[in-house]
Amino acid sequence: MIVVSRFRVSELGRPAFEAAAAPAVQLLSVQPGLESIDFGVNLDDPELWVLATRWVDVGSYRRALGSANRMVLWPLLALAIDEPSAYDDADAVGQNLPRTR
Repeated sequence: MIVVSRFRVSELGRPAFEAAAAPAVQLLSVQPGLESIDFGVNLDDPELWVLATRWVDVGSYRRALGSANRMVLWPLLALAIDEPSAYDDADAVGQNLPRTR
């Protein structure tokens, strides 16, 4: 399972964003079930950032977001662009019907 969270961060907001991101990335990097983590800024648009993680399964990701970690992770994740972020192999997903809003 892959989770891609993107962030739009102004130049003025960059220090606060990086301050929220550093402990969150550190905490995620030691979670059981994490296979990889990438965090960086876009090469063409310096206001666009990404946090991309790969997990053994969706349960591992959900446990990583659990109550013990919320105080560190949610200040960063609350800043993410509001868009779908979870991806998986098409065969594992099966028939994928859009959710109604």
